[in-house]
Amino acid sequence: MRLRNHTRRARVVAAAAALTALPLLATPAVGTAAPTGDTTAVSSDSSYLQRIDRNSDRKVTAQVYSAAMGRVIPVEVILPADRGAPRPVLYLLNGAGGGEDSATWQKRTDVMNFFADKNVNVVTPIGGAFSYYTDWEKDDPELGRNKWTTFLTRELPPIIDSAFDTTRVNSIAGISMAGTSVLNLAIDAPGLYRSVGAYSGCAETSTEEGQLFVRSVVETRGGGDATNMWGPFDGPGWRANDPVVNAEKLRGLQLFVSASSGLPGDHDNLAAPGVDGNPATLVNQVVVGGVIEAAVNGCTHNLQTRLAQLGIPATFDFRPAGTHSWGYWQDDLHESWPMLAASIGL
Repeated sequence: MRLRNHTRRARVVAAAAALTALPLLATPAVGTAAPTGDTTAVSSDSSYLQRIDRNSDRKVTAQVYSAAMGRVIPVEVILPADRGAPRPVLYLLNGAGGGEDSATWQKRTDVMNFFADKNVNVVTPIGGAFSYYTDWEKDDPELGRNKWTTFLTRELPPIIDSAFDTTRVNSIAGISMAGTSVLNLAIDAPGLYRSVGAYSGCAETSTEEGQLFVRSVVETRGGGDATNMWGPFDGPGWRANDPVVNAEKLRGLQLFVSASSGLPGDHDNLAAPGVDGNPATLVNQVVVGGVIEAAVNGCTHNLQTRLAQLGIPATFDFRPAGTHSWGYWQDDLHESWPMLAASIGL
Protein backbone atom coordinates (compact mmCIF):
# COMPACT_ATOMS: atom_id res chain seq x y z
CA MET A 1 0.00 0.00 0.00
CA ARG A 2 2.85 2.39 0.83
CA LEU A 3 4.47 1.74 -2.56
CA ARG A 4 1.13 2.29 -4.31
CA ASN A 5 0.56 5.61 -2.53
CA HIS A 6 4.12 6.72 -3.30
CA THR A 7 3.64 5.89 -6.98
CA ARG A 8 0.32 7.73 -7.11
CA ARG A 9 1.81 10.80 -5.43
CA ALA A 10 4.69 10.77 -7.91
CA ARG A 11 2.20 10.78 -10.78
CA VAL A 12 0.32 13.73 -9.29
CA VAL A 13 3.57 15.66 -8.72
CA ALA A 14 4.50 15.03 -12.34
CA ALA A 15 1.05 16.14 -13.46
CA ALA A 16 1.32 19.29 -11.37
CA ALA A 17 4.62 20.10 -13.04
CA ALA A 18 3.11 19.36 -16.44
CA LEU A 19 0.22 21.74 -15.87
CA THR A 20 2.64 24.66 -15.61
CA ALA A 21 3.62 24.15 -19.23
CA LEU A 22 0.15 24.92 -20.57
CA PRO A 23 -0.13 28.46 -22.07
CA LEU A 24 -2.72 31.15 -21.31
CA LEU A 25 -3.60 33.17 -24.41
CA ALA A 26 -5.70 36.28 -24.86
CA THR A 27 -9.35 36.09 -25.92
CA PRO A 28 -10.68 38.42 -28.62
CA ALA A 29 -13.32 40.96 -27.65
CA VAL A 30 -17.05 40.20 -27.84
CA GLY A 31 -18.85 41.39 -30.96
CA THR A 32 -21.16 44.34 -31.54
CA ALA A 33 -23.98 44.81 -29.05
CA ALA A 34 -27.47 43.93 -30.29
CA PRO A 35 -29.89 43.62 -27.35
CA THR A 36 -32.36 40.74 -27.50
CA GLY A 37 -34.48 38.91 -24.95
CA ASP A 38 -35.62 40.18 -21.56
CA THR A 39 -33.09 42.86 -20.57
CA THR A 40 -34.97 43.45 -17.31
CA ALA A 41 -34.04 40.04 -15.88
CA VAL A 42 -32.88 40.39 -12.27
CA SER A 43 -32.00 37.82 -9.59
CA SER A 44 -33.16 38.09 -5.97
CA ASP A 45 -29.81 39.54 -4.85
CA SER A 46 -29.65 42.42 -7.37
CA SER A 47 -27.57 40.67 -10.00
CA TYR A 48 -29.00 41.56 -13.40
CA LEU A 49 -28.75 41.18 -17.15
CA GLN A 50 -27.03 44.25 -18.54
CA ARG A 51 -27.50 43.46 -22.23
CA ILE A 52 -27.31 40.68 -24.81
CA ASP A 53 -24.79 40.80 -27.65
CA ARG A 54 -25.82 38.93 -30.77
CA ASN A 55 -22.93 36.94 -32.25
CA SER A 56 -24.93 34.98 -34.84
CA ASP A 57 -28.41 33.59 -35.37
CA ARG A 58 -27.69 30.78 -32.93
CA LYS A 59 -25.22 32.32 -30.51
CA VAL A 60 -25.41 35.32 -28.19
CA THR A 61 -23.36 36.65 -25.29
CA ALA A 62 -25.30 37.78 -22.22
CA GLN A 63 -23.52 40.42 -20.16
CA VAL A 64 -24.55 39.58 -16.57
CA TYR A 65 -23.69 41.72 -13.57
CA SER A 66 -22.73 39.60 -10.55
CA ALA A 67 -23.53 41.34 -7.27
CA ALA A 68 -21.33 38.83 -5.41
CA MET A 69 -18.26 39.63 -7.53
CA GLY A 70 -19.08 43.26 -8.33
CA ARG A 71 -18.44 42.92 -12.06
CA VAL A 72 -20.03 41.98 -15.36
CA ILE A 73 -19.50 38.38 -16.51
CA PRO A 74 -19.87 37.53 -20.23
CA VAL A 75 -21.97 34.40 -20.66
CA GLU A 76 -22.08 32.67 -24.04
CA VAL A 77 -25.38 31.04 -24.97
CA ILE A 78 -25.97 28.67 -27.87
CA LEU A 79 -29.69 28.99 -28.56
CA PRO A 80 -32.05 26.06 -29.15
CA ALA A 81 -32.77 24.95 -32.70
CA ASP A 82 -36.48 25.67 -32.15
CA ARG A 83 -37.23 28.58 -29.84
CA GLY A 84 -40.98 28.29 -30.17
CA ALA A 85 -41.33 26.75 -26.69
CA PRO A 86 -39.43 26.81 -23.38
CA ARG A 87 -36.26 24.71 -23.49
CA PRO A 88 -33.94 23.24 -20.81
CA VAL A 89 -30.37 24.39 -20.06
CA LEU A 90 -26.97 22.73 -20.21
CA TYR A 91 -24.34 24.68 -18.28
CA LEU A 92 -21.07 23.81 -20.05
CA LEU A 93 -17.90 24.98 -18.27
CA ASN A 94 -14.43 25.52 -19.68
CA GLY A 95 -11.21 24.37 -17.99
CA ALA A 96 -8.44 26.12 -16.08
CA GLY A 97 -8.35 29.16 -18.37
CA GLY A 98 -12.01 29.90 -17.68
CA GLY A 99 -12.67 30.63 -21.35
CA GLU A 100 -10.30 33.61 -21.15
CA ASP A 101 -7.74 31.77 -23.31
CA SER A 102 -7.86 29.90 -26.61
CA ALA A 103 -8.66 26.56 -24.97
CA THR A 104 -12.47 26.70 -25.06
CA TRP A 105 -15.40 24.57 -26.13
CA GLN A 106 -16.16 27.06 -28.88
CA LYS A 107 -12.65 27.11 -30.35
CA ARG A 108 -11.52 23.52 -29.84
CA THR A 109 -14.63 21.40 -30.45
CA ASP A 110 -17.66 21.02 -32.70
CA VAL A 111 -20.18 22.35 -30.16
CA MET A 112 -21.90 24.69 -32.62
CA ASN A 113 -22.46 21.89 -35.13
CA PHE A 114 -23.22 19.33 -32.45
CA PHE A 115 -26.02 21.42 -30.93
CA ALA A 116 -27.30 22.72 -34.28
CA ASP A 117 -30.32 20.38 -34.23
CA LYS A 118 -30.84 20.23 -30.46
CA ASN A 119 -33.46 22.07 -28.44
CA VAL A 120 -31.37 23.15 -25.48
CA ASN A 121 -29.80 26.39 -24.25
CA VAL A 122 -26.04 25.79 -23.85
CA VAL A 123 -24.69 28.30 -21.32
CA THR A 124 -20.95 28.93 -20.83
CA PRO A 125 -19.57 31.72 -18.59
CA ILE A 126 -16.38 33.45 -19.71
CA GLY A 127 -14.14 34.10 -16.70
CA GLY A 128 -12.98 32.37 -13.56
CA ALA A 129 -9.51 31.39 -14.72
CA PHE A 130 -7.74 29.23 -12.10
CA SER A 131 -10.63 29.79 -9.64
CA TYR A 132 -12.09 26.25 -9.55
CA TYR A 133 -15.45 27.99 -10.08
CA THR A 134 -15.92 28.13 -6.33
CA ASP A 135 -16.58 30.75 -3.64
CA TRP A 136 -13.22 31.88 -2.27
CA GLU A 137 -13.01 32.69 1.42
CA LYS A 138 -10.82 35.74 0.73
CA ASP A 139 -10.10 38.05 -2.17
CA ASP A 140 -6.81 37.14 -3.81
CA PRO A 141 -4.18 39.77 -4.75
CA GLU A 142 -3.62 38.08 -8.11
CA LEU A 143 -6.96 36.43 -8.96
CA GLY A 144 -9.28 38.98 -7.35
CA ARG A 145 -12.74 38.25 -5.98
CA ASN A 146 -14.14 34.86 -6.91
CA LYS A 147 -17.67 33.91 -5.89
CA TRP A 148 -18.42 31.49 -8.68
CA THR A 149 -20.57 29.05 -6.72
CA THR A 150 -22.85 31.95 -5.82
CA PHE A 151 -22.86 33.23 -9.40
CA LEU A 152 -23.45 29.89 -11.09
CA THR A 153 -26.01 28.45 -8.69
CA ARG A 154 -27.87 31.51 -7.35
CA GLU A 155 -27.33 34.62 -9.46
CA LEU A 156 -27.16 33.33 -13.03
CA PRO A 157 -29.91 30.65 -13.29
CA PRO A 158 -32.91 32.93 -12.65
CA ILE A 159 -31.54 35.46 -15.14
CA ILE A 160 -31.00 32.79 -17.80
CA ASP A 161 -34.45 31.34 -17.11
CA SER A 162 -36.12 34.74 -17.52
CA ALA A 163 -34.13 36.06 -20.47
CA PHE A 164 -34.20 32.84 -22.53
CA ASP A 165 -37.60 31.39 -21.58
CA THR A 166 -36.29 28.09 -20.25
CA THR A 167 -38.06 25.13 -18.66
CA ARG A 168 -35.97 25.73 -15.50
CA VAL A 169 -34.57 22.21 -15.85
CA ASN A 170 -30.78 22.03 -15.91
CA SER A 171 -27.74 19.84 -16.43
CA ILE A 172 -24.07 20.75 -16.00
CA ALA A 173 -20.80 19.49 -17.51
CA GLY A 174 -17.17 20.56 -17.46
CA ILE A 175 -13.60 19.55 -18.24
CA SER A 176 -10.31 19.36 -16.32
CA MET A 177 -10.48 21.96 -13.50
CA ALA A 178 -14.22 22.26 -14.09
CA GLY A 179 -14.54 18.48 -14.03
CA THR A 180 -14.01 18.90 -10.29
CA SER A 181 -16.16 22.02 -10.08
CA VAL A 182 -19.30 20.57 -11.64
CA LEU A 183 -19.43 17.89 -8.95
CA ASN A 184 -19.04 20.47 -6.18
CA LEU A 185 -21.63 22.80 -7.75
CA ALA A 186 -24.15 19.95 -7.84
CA ILE A 187 -23.37 19.11 -4.21
CA ASP A 188 -23.75 22.76 -3.17
CA ALA A 189 -27.07 23.30 -4.95
CA PRO A 190 -29.31 20.25 -4.44
CA GLY A 191 -32.07 20.08 -7.01
CA LEU A 192 -30.62 22.65 -9.39
CA TYR A 193 -29.23 20.05 -11.82
CA ARG A 194 -30.66 16.75 -12.99
CA SER A 195 -27.33 15.40 -14.24
CA VAL A 196 -23.57 16.01 -14.27
CA GLY A 197 -20.88 15.32 -16.84
CA ALA A 198 -17.38 15.43 -15.32
CA TYR A 199 -14.67 14.99 -17.93
CA SER A 200 -11.03 14.46 -16.86
CA GLY A 201 -11.37 16.20 -13.50
CA CYS A 202 -9.63 15.20 -10.25
CA ALA A 203 -12.46 14.57 -7.81
CA GLU A 204 -10.24 14.80 -4.71
CA THR A 205 -9.26 18.06 -3.04
CA SER A 206 -8.49 17.24 0.60
CA THR A 207 -5.84 14.55 0.04
CA GLU A 208 -2.20 15.46 -0.41
CA GLU A 209 -2.34 14.37 -4.04
CA GLY A 210 -5.56 16.27 -4.71
CA GLN A 211 -4.19 19.43 -3.13
CA LEU A 212 -1.04 19.21 -5.25
CA PHE A 213 -3.25 19.11 -8.31
CA VAL A 214 -5.31 22.12 -7.18
CA ARG A 215 -2.23 24.12 -6.25
CA SER A 216 -0.64 23.46 -9.64
CA VAL A 217 -3.64 25.20 -11.22
CA VAL A 218 -4.30 27.98 -8.71
CA GLU A 219 -0.77 28.83 -7.62
CA THR A 220 1.70 27.66 -10.26
CA ARG A 221 -0.36 28.60 -13.31
CA GLY A 222 -2.63 31.29 -11.86
CA GLY A 223 -0.23 32.95 -9.43
CA GLY A 224 -2.88 32.89 -6.69
CA ASP A 225 -2.80 31.67 -3.09
CA ALA A 226 -4.89 28.52 -2.71
CA THR A 227 -5.38 29.15 1.02
CA ASN A 228 -7.43 32.19 0.03
CA MET A 229 -9.77 29.76 -1.71
CA TRP A 230 -10.66 27.20 0.97
CA GLY A 231 -8.48 28.20 3.92
CA PRO A 232 -5.55 26.29 5.47
CA PHE A 233 -4.73 23.00 3.74
CA ASP A 234 -5.47 21.06 6.92
CA GLY A 235 -8.66 23.02 7.58
CA PRO A 236 -12.32 22.05 7.03
CA GLY A 237 -12.75 24.03 3.81
CA TRP A 238 -10.86 21.51 1.73
CA ARG A 239 -12.89 18.55 2.98
CA ALA A 240 -16.09 20.53 2.47
CA ASN A 241 -15.14 20.88 -1.22
CA ASP A 242 -13.96 17.32 -1.82
CA PRO A 243 -16.42 15.39 -4.03
CA VAL A 244 -15.10 12.03 -2.85
CA VAL A 245 -15.60 12.97 0.82
CA ASN A 246 -19.07 14.38 0.06
CA ALA A 247 -20.09 11.74 -2.47
CA GLU A 248 -23.31 10.91 -0.59
CA LYS A 249 -24.66 14.31 -1.69
CA LEU A 250 -24.43 13.18 -5.32
CA ARG A 251 -27.20 10.64 -4.74
CA GLY A 252 -30.16 11.13 -7.05
CA LEU A 253 -28.14 12.78 -9.83
CA GLN A 254 -27.38 11.08 -13.12
CA LEU A 255 -23.59 11.02 -13.37
CA PHE A 256 -21.19 10.56 -16.27
CA VAL A 257 -17.51 10.62 -15.28
CA SER A 258 -14.58 10.03 -17.61
CA ALA A 259 -10.81 9.73 -17.64
CA SER A 260 -8.24 8.19 -19.94
CA SER A 261 -5.04 6.31 -19.11
CA GLY A 262 -2.65 8.98 -20.35
CA LEU A 263 -1.23 6.73 -23.07
CA PRO A 264 -1.40 8.11 -26.64
CA GLY A 265 -4.74 7.45 -28.28
CA ASP A 266 -6.80 8.19 -31.38
CA HIS A 267 -6.53 11.98 -31.08
CA ASP A 268 -2.78 12.05 -30.47
CA ASN A 269 -1.39 12.37 -33.98
CA LEU A 270 -0.24 15.09 -36.36
CA ALA A 271 -3.55 15.13 -38.23
CA ALA A 272 -5.64 15.68 -35.09
CA PRO A 273 -7.57 18.97 -34.75
CA GLY A 274 -5.59 21.32 -32.55
CA VAL A 275 -2.31 19.61 -33.43
CA ASP A 276 -2.60 20.70 -37.08
CA GLY A 277 0.60 19.03 -38.20
CA ASN A 278 2.81 20.71 -35.60
CA PRO A 279 5.28 18.18 -34.10
CA ALA A 280 5.99 20.36 -31.04
CA THR A 281 2.26 20.61 -30.27
CA LEU A 282 1.91 16.86 -30.58
CA VAL A 283 4.86 16.21 -28.25
CA ASN A 284 3.36 18.59 -25.68
CA GLN A 285 -0.03 16.89 -25.94
CA VAL A 286 1.40 13.40 -25.60
CA VAL A 287 3.94 14.12 -22.84
CA VAL A 288 2.31 16.88 -20.77
CA GLY A 289 -1.27 15.82 -21.49
CA GLY A 290 -0.38 12.20 -20.86
CA VAL A 291 1.08 12.84 -17.41
CA ILE A 292 -1.87 15.01 -16.36
CA GLU A 293 -4.45 12.48 -17.54
CA ALA A 294 -2.70 9.59 -15.78
CA ALA A 295 -3.01 11.50 -12.48
CA VAL A 296 -6.66 12.34 -13.15
CA ASN A 297 -7.31 8.67 -13.81
CA GLY A 298 -6.33 7.82 -10.23
CA CYS A 299 -8.65 10.46 -8.74
CA THR A 300 -11.50 9.21 -10.91
CA HIS A 301 -11.02 5.61 -9.82
CA ASN A 302 -11.23 6.76 -6.19
CA LEU A 303 -14.55 8.48 -6.91
CA GLN A 304 -15.82 5.32 -8.57
CA THR A 305 -14.84 3.26 -5.53
CA ARG A 306 -16.55 5.66 -3.12
CA LEU A 307 -19.79 5.82 -5.12
CA ALA A 308 -19.85 2.01 -5.33
CA GLN A 309 -19.42 1.78 -1.54
CA LEU A 310 -22.41 4.10 -1.12
CA GLY A 311 -24.52 2.29 -3.70
CA ILE A 312 -24.83 5.40 -5.88
CA PRO A 313 -25.13 4.54 -9.58
CA ALA A 314 -22.91 6.35 -12.07
CA THR A 315 -21.53 5.82 -15.56
CA PHE A 316 -17.73 5.77 -15.70
CA ASP A 317 -15.76 5.74 -18.94
CA PHE A 318 -12.11 4.76 -18.47
CA ARG A 319 -10.47 4.89 -21.87
CA PRO A 320 -7.44 2.58 -22.24
CA ALA A 321 -5.71 5.33 -24.22
CA GLY A 322 -6.01 9.10 -24.37
CA THR A 323 -4.41 12.30 -23.09
CA HIS A 324 -5.63 15.46 -21.36
CA SER A 325 -6.82 17.11 -24.56
CA TRP A 326 -9.85 18.39 -26.44
CA GLY A 327 -10.44 15.54 -28.85
CA TYR A 328 -11.32 13.26 -25.95
CA TRP A 329 -13.52 15.88 -24.27
CA GLN A 330 -15.47 16.32 -27.48
CA ASP A 331 -15.95 12.54 -27.49
CA ASP A 332 -17.05 12.71 -23.84
CA LEU A 333 -19.70 15.33 -24.62
CA HIS A 334 -21.02 13.26 -27.52
CA GLU A 335 -21.02 10.05 -25.46
CA SER A 336 -22.66 11.57 -22.39
CA TRP A 337 -25.23 13.67 -24.26
CA PRO A 338 -27.97 10.99 -24.53
CA MET A 339 -27.94 10.61 -20.74
CA LEU A 340 -27.73 14.38 -20.10
CA ALA A 341 -30.49 15.05 -22.64
CA ALA A 342 -32.84 12.42 -21.23
CA SER A 343 -32.37 13.80 -17.71
CA ILE A 344 -33.57 17.26 -18.77
CA GLY A 345 -36.51 16.01 -20.83
CA LEU A 346 -35.09 15.92 -24.35
